Amino acid sequence: MSDKTPKNRSKNIWTPLLLALVMIIGLVGGFYLNKLTGNKRDFATILDRNDRLEEMIDIISEKYVDSISSDSLYNDAINGILSHLDPHTSYIPAKDLDAVNAALGGNFTGLGMEYQFVNDTPMVSLISPNSPSFFGGIETGDMILKVNDTTVAGVQMSKRELVTRVRKWGGNQVMLSIYRPIEQKSLTIKLTRADVEISSIDAAFMLDKETGYIRVKRFAANTYDEFIKQLKELKESGMKRLILDLRGNGGGFLEAATEIADEFISGNKLLVYTYGSKIGRENYNAYRTGIFENGRLIILVDEGSASASEILAGAVQDWDRGVIIGRDTYGKGLVQEQFEMGDGAAMRITIARYYTPVGRSIQKSYNEGREKYFWDKAQQLSDTNAVDKTTKFFTSENNRPVYGGGGIRPDVIVSKFEEAYSSVLSQIITDPKLDDFIYSYFAHNPKIFKSFGSFQDFDATLDFKGDFGKQLDAVCNSISPMYRSIVKTRPAELRLLQNYVKATLARIMFNNDGFYNVMNRSDKVLKRAYEVISTDEYSKIIGGNSIKPAEGL
Repeated sequence: MSDKTPKNRSKNIWTPLLLALVMIIGLVGGFYLNKLTGNKRDFATILDRNDRLEEMIDIISEKYVDSISSDSLYNDAINGILSHLDPHTSYIPAKDLDAVNAALGGNFTGLGMEYQFVNDTPMVSLISPNSPSFFGGIETGDMILKVNDTTVAGVQMSKRELVTRVRKWGGNQVMLSIYRPIEQKSLTIKLTRADVEISSIDAAFMLDKETGYIRVKRFAANTYDEFIKQLKELKESGMKRLILDLRGNGGGFLEAATEIADEFISGNKLLVYTYGSKIGRENYNAYRTGIFENGRLIILVDEGSASASEILAGAVQDWDRGVIIGRDTYGKGLVQEQFEMGDGAAMRITIARYYTPVGRSIQKSYNEGREKYFWDKAQQLSDTNAVDKTTKFFTSENNRPVYGGGGIRPDVIVSKFEEAYSSVLSQIITDPKLDDFIYSYFAHNPKIFKSFGSFQDFDATLDFKGDFGKQLDAVCNSISPMYRSIVKTRPAELRLLQNYVKATLARIMFNNDGFYNVMNRSDKVLKRAYEVISTDEYSKIIGGNSIKPAEGL
């Protein structure tokens, strides 16, 4: 007994200590577990709230006086929830997700052609490089008569319906019956659907012996690869200075913008950083030696330049690497992450804000609600009314003042009013009759267009004299009787109209490079950019003597 007594005492001492230790571990563990999962609802709450929503929709479906779709009710419920969040958190229904992802992914499965109807017959107006249509021998100007055994010419089919039917026709093989006006013969061509790359680059060419021009229309998965290819080709052509056009570029992948910025900005400088209360801060730094870290750089922006476009423009401006020209940008500084849902839909939720290297938040305020936010953007003239001028920052190299909140303010502003067409000219250019005439003229005059061996031949030879000019006058008169006043008293506007017509024809023959080669001649923002990049004005702006906008803008 005496030998067991000390052992029993030892056990009695340690037992409460072990229990206390277990309790402490449990309390500490519970504290940290709660901290980690504090933002999550417990399972019972989730079930309870889900049951309430299901019950409401079931009652409405069974008892409501009028018939109503359950799917519509669910969608309205989702949109109701999202309406309390920022304007760019969104729900994408399953039926739209493939198209949305394709645009950002940089490719889709199809034939790789665009159409324009001429006298109720679809005419091929554009062919994607390296697509089934390209390799299959389709040419711009081809008139499509049948798709497989279905007649598509002369049957009042809309452009949207034709695109939908071609993409969804059964099987991978598509048989096209076409008429080729330029050769005056009928052909049957079999194509096999394949992945078609959606180009991110609208145009890339030399403006003169030293000045390159690249227009980027989106930041997708393949944008950087496309951009670097074009940049190298322009450098090989003698490019020493670059005008990068981001007007109308609504953004896309953050990484695509930072990869391009890295080609311009040296060292391991900060390009942009993101911060979210749930994910913390993440820096995106330059990490490679770019191929255009020296040489004059201008970036063109407008009210349609958003998100990734603003990241790129903001990085270039903050490091005094180039000059920004145009109008105040859109003001979207929120980062979304996409979450796939069980029914094939997806939700894009804002997880962070992004900030330029000097700490500018570009996001416009949305405190007054989504409706006013989007209404303001739709009405925005974007000369100066977007950027919050009270939030001042200074550039990293030359200490120039820049502003945050509401977009990127250009160093040189070109007012929207300077670019605006008169109401008469706008009416004519936007009327479908004008495009119908352009495409119809191309289709019905194959010998004229076959004679042009190059863009230079086309550009030097095509004019608006003779029958072509008379037909154009007749179409414009039918759109607006005020056209006569343009012809008689406004030669500058007449040149703008003719420039648009010629550019559209150049697009049919020489793709987007042809279009922008012509259209750029009447582009006042580009003209201003060319003045800056070609003179000492560029150095003065970079050095801190920026050109101020006119009073009242």
